[in-house]
Amino acid sequence: MAAELIDAGHRVVVYTGPRWTEAAARRGIEVRELPGLAALPGDDDADAGAKLSVRAARMAVELAPLLTADRIDVVVGDVITLAGGWAAELTGTPWIELSPHPLYEQSSGLPPIGAGLDAGVCAAGRFRDRVLRGASLPAVMRGRRQRARARSAIGLSGDPAPSARFVATLPGLEVHRPDWPADTHLVGPLLFEPTDVVFDRPAGDGPLVVVAPSTAETGERGLGGTALTVLAELQRSRPLRAVYSALTPPPDGDTPVGLVAGTARQDDVVADSDLVICGAGHGMLAKTLLAGVPVVTVPGGGDQWELASRVARIGCGVAVRPVVAATLRAAVETVLDDPSYAAAARSVAATSAQTVDPVAMLERVHARAVG
Repeated sequence: MAAELIDAGHRVVVYTGPRWTEAAARRGIEVRELPGLAALPGDDDADAGAKLSVRAARMAVELAPLLTADRIDVVVGDVITLAGGWAAELTGTPWIELSPHPLYEQSSGLPPIGAGLDAGVCAAGRFRDRVLRGASLPAVMRGRRQRARARSAIGLSGDPAPSARFVATLPGLEVHRPDWPADTHLVGPLLFEPTDVVFDRPAGDGPLVVVAPSTAETGERGLGGTALTVLAELQRSRPLRAVYSALTPPPDGDTPVGLVAGTARQDDVVADSDLVICGAGHGMLAKTLLAGVPVVTVPGGGDQWELASRVARIGCGVAVRPVVAATLRAAVETVLDDPSYAAAARSVAATSAQTVDPVAMLERVHARAVG
């Protein structure tokens, strides 16, 4: 998002952790360290609600004067990092909530997000969804109460009130809901490659398969090693090329002949691939499906099961859980040998034409605020 705004001639300041400073600087993005990221004595990081709300309130108070000093006109706040939007409210600055994935707000017409279930279409299915929503409601309400107390402690009342919401996914990965929030816009994936290095392409013939293990703490362990073992086995019966894209070297064990491994631009190599094996995190899925490439997902926790299930229902991939070599091999062969998966992936890619320009929409939000 910052890069697109800069390309449009806007000055942008990104408040985040120092990890991305160097990569951002190469693209002319100004990065400032987001205050209050470190836990203080007494913080309960095991309580996700407290971590998201209590710490967000403390961070918002520290961030607000920085927004004023930097003369910020519009804040774009990540849906998880609540401090950005709350600091904007403290300073009277219009703000936009950005979801870097599908909209995960609970809906009155869907089963709980994360269940991986499609919406019920018959009486029994709708009843199931109501029961599941009821079972999850106490946790939802507990989180809302934690958020309300945290906001009240810094002088904010009511629920957060962004001027608009951006949902940064492909429309093809979204699900219909009868209560789509007002001023909520699908802007397409906002992807960022932290390096300009590109992968060498493996020598040889056959389909190119990219293995990209999850970087999330909740990702499925063992995906990388199992996938490489499976691809090495498959090479004994069919031509195949493999790239291993990760922040760490491949694990010890069997590896495909001619394997290329390292850390480089994923979007570049995915565009040339025939299949991606990944953990179903939204970033890698978005890169893959935007290129019209089918996937085999090995989802871990968090939202990965939800996304893997959506991909399987669409028909552009197969989900494997848990990671078992025989099951993974069957999934890889199925997707490579059945062209319907690639066709479905291309259909999802084509939905990018249905998105709106986030820069133009942000400019409209600002004009509305000052007008």
